[in-house]
Amino acid sequence: MKLVCLLGSPRRNGNSATIAAHIVQRAQELGADTETVYLNGLQYRGCQGCYVCKTTQERCVLSDDLAAVLESVREADAVVMATPVYYGDVTGQLKTFIDRTFSYLVPDYYANTQPSRLIPGKRLAFVFSQGSPDETRFADVFPRYNEFFKWYGFEEGLVVRGCGLSERSTVTKRTQLFEQADEVARRLVG
Repeated sequence: MKLVCLLGSPRRNGNSATIAAHIVQRAQELGADTETVYLNGLQYRGCQGCYVCKTTQERCVLSDDLAAVLESVREADAVVMATPVYYGDVTGQLKTFIDRTFSYLVPDYYANTQPSRLIPGKRLAFVFSQGSPDETRFADVFPRYNEFFKWYGFEEGLVVRGCGLSERSTVTKRTQLFEQADEVARRLVG
């Protein structure tokens, strides 16, 4: 069982990365082979809208650091995406990765009953941290991205969401988030 964790925060040890690391550790204890990718440490570009992945190739044409990450996700059984909420959305680092997943879709994805090139049934979890303590704020982020990944054949996504985490490392005082992370790890590996 292979689990890939994508860290979307520019802070290597920020709140979302801390929760994600806990999920990864538990997954390892449960027997998963894991890979963690710190996206901010890579050199990559956004989707160019060139449509080569829909015409002459089945993978993204860009040859940068994200090419290996896209391949790792393609081969994974489970994926964890961790990000703080910036301006009501995922970070630019994670959004750029998500845009590049366009290459996972077949050319006629709008009409095709099997729109994805990925093997269906991959498991998915999101980890979100946000400074605002208001749980109704930015509650739309998870359903929006979960819907895209269901299009790729991922199972219904799991989520760990920490609100009111404006200070760096305030997450360590929120034991309920780590309990949720334990459950997410069990469900991803199980």
